Amino acid sequence: MHLAPRALRRAVAAATIALLATAVGCAPQPEDKTSDTASGSTGNTCAKGKLATHTSGKLTIATDEPAYEPWFKDDKPANGEGFESAVAYAVAKQLGYDKSAVVWQSVPFNKAFAPGVKTFDFDINQVSISAERKKAVDFSSGYYDVRQAVVALKGSKAAKATSVADLKGLKLGAQVGTTSLNYISDVVKPSQEAAAFSKNDQAVSALKNGQVDAIVVDLPTAFYITSAQVTNAEVVGQFENQGGTPEQFGLVLDKGSDLTSCVSSAVDALREDGTLAKLEKQWLSDAVDAPVLK
Repeated sequence: MHLAPRALRRAVAAATIALLATAVGCAPQPEDKTSDTASGSTGNTCAKGKLATHTSGKLTIATDEPAYEPWFKDDKPANGEGFESAVAYAVAKQLGYDKSAVVWQSVPFNKAFAPGVKTFDFDINQVSISAERKKAVDFSSGYYDVRQAVVALKGSKAAKATSVADLKGLKLGAQVGTTSLNYISDVVKPSQEAAAFSKNDQAVSALKNGQVDAIVVDLPTAFYITSAQVTNAEVVGQFENQGGTPEQFGLVLDKGSDLTSCVSSAVDALREDGTLAKLEKQWLSDAVDAPVLK
């Protein structure tokens, strides 16, 4: 007596399955994300010369104005001379963009790593990689290991400093928003507030005019200042790396940029094949060692 109802239920189930199969076959299916990315010219690949840049076929690189030596030469980032200009073009070449495809843009130092959408593909301007800055922007792999240094006028009290403790009673200055200024507040912890300048040339002028006893800048810049800008100044010494890891300059990109991994890969390749070391020797060879202030 129960065979007929059971057979009926089986028939209904079979019909239901057939209807579902038909519905699924007609419904829009999820796109295959893997194949979509692989076929797109602006996917997450690093196809040379075909990246998802701000301007198709061009690579927009930013730096501050003026562009200081030894990072740039004659305040002309586009001439390929100076360490950072040379690095920028080497990275561009790795990414598949020749010199004619590179467009330079002027962006103030602090604005480069401030929150907000960027108008450049990457910025190169002695910007140190830090956890705080990573909250607002992306960084490439480091392209230069740097230390901060103290510059003072020859024969001054500051020039006689041999330790961090000797700097505590001095009036120190540095560019605002830099790790140089952080070293003053976090490492030296001076008894008087440090002077913060919007640009390095203002800090240099303050040193010349006796408004500050000493200024803090990165080591290569320190040697350039003493050799070309303030010849009666000297490099007092350099600070130790903090936290056991070297401070590094990195290329700055928009937060979450599709270019970050490609640019980092380009920097890594330049480090591995010796290009970065070669450019460092060519353009920063004057930045010799200096006493370490402990």
